[in-house]
Amino acid sequence: MAAPGHVFTISRAAEILGEAEELLWGMLDSLEPEDGCLWIYDTNDRQTVAFTDRGLDCLRELIADFKRYPSPPRP
Repeated sequence: MAAPGHVFTISRAAEILGEAEELLWGMLDSLEPEDGCLWIYDTNDRQTVAFTDRGLDCLRELIADFKRYPSPPRP
Protein backbone atom coordinates (compact mmCIF):
# COMPACT_ATOMS: atom_id res chain seq x y z
CA MET A 1 0.00 0.00 0.00
CA ALA A 2 1.43 3.39 -0.99
CA ALA A 3 1.86 6.22 1.49
CA PRO A 4 -0.78 8.95 1.27
CA GLY A 5 0.11 11.87 -0.96
CA HIS A 6 -2.07 14.36 0.92
CA VAL A 7 -4.07 14.75 4.11
CA PHE A 8 -6.85 17.03 5.34
CA THR A 9 -6.64 18.88 8.64
CA ILE A 10 -9.46 18.29 11.08
CA SER A 11 -10.86 21.75 10.28
CA ARG A 12 -10.95 20.97 6.56
CA ALA A 13 -12.38 17.50 7.21
CA ALA A 14 -15.22 19.09 9.19
CA GLU A 15 -15.96 21.40 6.25
CA ILE A 16 -15.87 18.54 3.74
CA LEU A 17 -18.17 16.38 5.88
CA GLY A 18 -20.48 19.24 6.84
CA GLU A 19 -20.06 18.51 10.55
CA ALA A 20 -18.86 20.43 13.59
CA GLU A 21 -15.16 20.17 14.26
CA GLU A 22 -15.95 19.40 17.91
CA LEU A 23 -17.81 16.25 16.82
CA LEU A 24 -14.74 15.04 14.95
CA TRP A 25 -12.49 15.76 17.94
CA GLY A 26 -14.83 13.61 20.01
CA MET A 27 -14.39 10.67 17.64
CA LEU A 28 -10.58 10.56 17.69
CA ASP A 29 -10.46 7.84 20.34
CA SER A 30 -12.09 5.50 17.82
CA LEU A 31 -9.48 6.05 15.10
CA GLU A 32 -5.95 4.72 14.64
CA PRO A 33 -3.25 5.50 12.08
CA GLU A 34 -4.40 2.43 10.13
CA ASP A 35 -7.78 4.21 9.80
CA GLY A 36 -6.12 7.22 8.18
CA CYS A 37 -5.90 9.41 11.29
CA LEU A 38 -2.54 11.13 11.75
CA TRP A 39 -1.19 13.58 14.31
CA ILE A 40 0.71 16.51 12.81
CA TYR A 41 3.34 18.17 15.03
CA ASP A 42 4.48 21.72 14.34
CA THR A 43 6.84 24.15 16.02
CA ASN A 44 6.14 25.70 19.42
CA ASP A 45 4.37 22.53 20.61
CA ARG A 46 1.48 23.08 18.19
CA GLN A 47 -0.28 19.99 16.92
CA THR A 48 -3.39 19.02 15.05
CA VAL A 49 -4.97 15.96 13.52
CA ALA A 50 -5.21 15.20 9.82
CA PHE A 51 -7.01 12.54 7.83
CA THR A 52 -6.20 10.67 4.65
CA ASP A 53 -8.95 9.84 2.17
CA ARG A 54 -9.41 6.59 4.11
CA GLY A 55 -9.67 8.63 7.29
CA LEU A 56 -12.51 10.67 5.80
CA ASP A 57 -14.30 7.43 4.88
CA CYS A 58 -13.86 6.11 8.43
CA LEU A 59 -15.21 9.38 9.82
CA ARG A 60 -18.26 9.14 7.56
CA GLU A 61 -18.97 5.68 8.96
CA LEU A 62 -18.47 6.80 12.56
CA ILE A 63 -20.73 9.82 12.07
CA ALA A 64 -23.45 7.65 10.52
CA ASP A 65 -23.23 5.23 13.47
CA PHE A 66 -23.28 8.11 15.96
CA LYS A 67 -26.40 9.58 14.37
CA ARG A 68 -28.08 6.16 14.26
CA TYR A 69 -27.17 5.25 17.84
CA PRO A 70 -26.45 8.42 19.84
CA SER A 71 -24.88 7.95 23.24
CA PRO A 72 -27.19 8.33 26.23
CA PRO A 73 -26.60 11.51 28.22
CA ARG A 74 -24.15 11.22 31.09
CA PRO A 75 -25.67 11.56 34.58
